[in-house]
Amino acid sequence: MRGPTDAEALQRVLSAALGSREPVGPLAQLGAGDDALSALDPAVLERPTLVGGAALYHPTGPAPTAHTVDELVRRAEALDVPQILVPHVRRTDDPGALRSAGFVPVAAGAECVVRLTGDVDELLRARVGGRGQRALRRSHAALSRDLTWERIRLSELGGAPWARDAFVELHRRRAERHGGGHNPYGAEALDALAGGVLAERTEMLVRRRGDSAVHVALTVRSHNGRGLYHLTQAADPDDPAADSDLHATALYGLCLDARRSGLHWVHLGPGEARDMRRHGADLFVPLDHWLRAEGLTAREEAPGESALSRFAAPPVTTVPVPGPARARHQPRFDTIDLSSNTNPFLGTAGQYPHLDTAELAETYLSTISGLPGHEDTGALTPDHLLFSSGSVDGVMLLLAALASPGESVCVTPPTFPLYAHFARLLRLPLVEVPLRGDDLSELDTERILAADPRVTILCDPNNPVGTRLDPAQVRALVTGTRGLVVIDEAYVEFSEKPSYAGLVAEHDNLIVLRTLSKAWGLAGARCGIALAQPGIIDALRRVQVPFGFTDASQSAVRDRLIGARRVLASIRHIRAERDRMARILAEHPAVERVFPSDANFLLVRLHKHERVMEQLHDAGIVVADVGFLIPGTCRVSIGNRRANDALLAAFSAAV
Repeated sequence: MRGPTDAEALQRVLSAALGSREPVGPLAQLGAGDDALSALDPAVLERPTLVGGAALYHPTGPAPTAHTVDELVRRAEALDVPQILVPHVRRTDDPGALRSAGFVPVAAGAECVVRLTGDVDELLRARVGGRGQRALRRSHAALSRDLTWERIRLSELGGAPWARDAFVELHRRRAERHGGGHNPYGAEALDALAGGVLAERTEMLVRRRGDSAVHVALTVRSHNGRGLYHLTQAADPDDPAADSDLHATALYGLCLDARRSGLHWVHLGPGEARDMRRHGADLFVPLDHWLRAEGLTAREEAPGESALSRFAAPPVTTVPVPGPARARHQPRFDTIDLSSNTNPFLGTAGQYPHLDTAELAETYLSTISGLPGHEDTGALTPDHLLFSSGSVDGVMLLLAALASPGESVCVTPPTFPLYAHFARLLRLPLVEVPLRGDDLSELDTERILAADPRVTILCDPNNPVGTRLDPAQVRALVTGTRGLVVIDEAYVEFSEKPSYAGLVAEHDNLIVLRTLSKAWGLAGARCGIALAQPGIIDALRRVQVPFGFTDASQSAVRDRLIGARRVLASIRHIRAERDRMARILAEHPAVERVFPSDANFLLVRLHKHERVMEQLHDAGIVVADVGFLIPGTCRVSIGNRRANDALLAAFSAAV
């Protein structure tokens, strides 16, 4: 918990659970059920340990300051306790004071949060699929019919002694089922919580079958009033409802109630992302326990910020990442934010978007690693990725961050016109080296290298042609040039040939641009992706305007990535329809040639270009007239069967 008063209250609860005046006990007892702590040396586990921070309960506390750490050390010395544990510290916090005082981090999984950005059922449908979401809703409805559901404010628990007794008994039985370890929610702990400052914000939830309580839970409203901490659950294993996954349906009910109450998040506690996603979690913050103990050796520190790329333009090297973006690794869902000068009375639209997109980046990389042609992307991390407002925005960012006036940009026409457009806007000399070959798929590598450009931008699959470049030539260019090579892979998911994303980890001069507008069907979300080595990503972030990636876009992207199976099915359908259209158009009397395509469109050269374009216009069909790039051609997107057949009919009318 972010509030120090709340953390102190939880320390008193732990002391009561341990039956002592101070939160001190053997680490083996304190860490019962915690795999990270249980794996420590037996000698360490048996020593008495003082617990600081927000105790061992689910909410996380802030990393303590140097003053707080000094007080904790003095407290341990006064109690003659040889070890100190500060549990559940976010890895995004600054642990400098802990490390300086001899504390060692022990990886503790992640805290998991459901951000309630929309309808709960829609959110879960994206996480677990339609079938899983419907099963969960049916189970919740069935339990609501079979069991009564009561909510008791903990400050009023004295008026419901039956609920207190049931809570204590079900938690005692839960501890027995887990090997008889420490029960943090015995009678003394519950009474301490009910008598403390958290009592007004804490509710006990009880499900009863008749007069018997079969399920209990505790929740605490956050100190900023925006969310809910889920502290604990315990169920009667002998009740028939135990087989229907009471835990999952209870969390579902919590999210429904929280959403109806206008709350913005539910904190589910520590866990694994894979398991917690099925409960709706979409924010995962890595945690560490920090332990000061004799004989405990610190693991090697993770490397700090990557060195800025050698390709960064001189002005970029003199400025930091803009202020808000520097806090991108610090989730603020449970803080009181008085830093942004926004209107607090008009709902969530008055809040700036989340900047902590590392988990979303991890989701993207994990998703694409399973796509054909992406087997080599496993070495990429969130530090290799930047989200932008569409991949076109990525082009503007990289030219601004990595090229200076007078340094040239090479493009390979026919290609996407906005590359040259942005180069001219930024007053960068433009070098054009046309593609060669009948299919416009061959680079003039020697000429590009001779021009020695600062940046070469390739489009692969090519827009507007649809063909793939010769991979040997692309690799020769990446290894042979002194400058940067940018490969725009906006359409690569429609190709069965490999992506270049896997090469990013090997070459500091390679940038791969991706988009979720095309194959992923999220043009309205405006999400582009730049993949490059961390030093380049840092340079791009110094130029990027903060908060351009909205919460709504993040939510849409997350849901689409998790529902990738549907996307892959649609891509297969588009490929099949593309091949059907290519065969039919190739035989059409109005068509001179259909170019090979690895994209979701076809480049078509027409016998009577102007007449066909007029006929399509009259039929209410819009295609891209790219005759200014390749004479006599148009680019036809692959639509659904009905739209494609309408196009064919309009073509026939133009003969």
